Amino acid sequence: MNNPSLRLYVDTQFTSPYALSCFVALREKGIEFEMDTVNLDKQENQSGDYARLSLTQRVPTLVHGDFALSESSAITEYLEEVFPQTPVYPRHPQMRAKARQVQAWLRSDLLPIRQERSTLVVFYGLKYGPLSASAEAARQKLVEVAQRLLTDSPDYLFGEWSIADVDLALMLNRLILNGDTLPARLEDYAQRQWQRPTVQEWIKLQRPPL
Repeated sequence: MNNPSLRLYVDTQFTSPYALSCFVALREKGIEFEMDTVNLDKQENQSGDYARLSLTQRVPTLVHGDFALSESSAITEYLEEVFPQTPVYPRHPQMRAKARQVQAWLRSDLLPIRQERSTLVVFYGLKYGPLSASAEAARQKLVEVAQRLLTDSPDYLFGEWSIADVDLALMLNRLILNGDTLPARLEDYAQRQWQRPTVQEWIKLQRPPL
């Protein structure tokens, strides 16, 4: 699908879980796009053209012609509406709503995990020490919710792959790849999602040294 006017802005180190989600959605849909990087350490997101382009001054930001959109779940939902031929959300309205629920939850909750298990664990192999009490409580909540979601289908959240599977697998892998213990069925689930070709394409991007 040829759409040369599409451009995705991501972080220089390719560690943003939200940039990953948008990248995978674009690749799954077979949409051609350009990708530019923004150096967050140098605060390039807060100055110059990018700050004028991105309403929230964050990555990812998608540019489609003269339209710019920030925030990853807004981007993937937009892509689903504009390029519906290959869906990345469940087709059934209630299942689609549940997928969006999972995305919203992973972005707004479980802060101690995100603080103590940076995505540097996932993409650079950096290891951290034991979880704090608050992070352990968040881990337990993550495990309980993930197991409930996967009760009827151990392979995918909603019976077939959706972009929410990538988001959940990333959160689980923050712990798994650090060596934290999770139930075997969740480790198997996260590993399966991680082997998806579009996810592997992101994982294999050349990253600058830390």
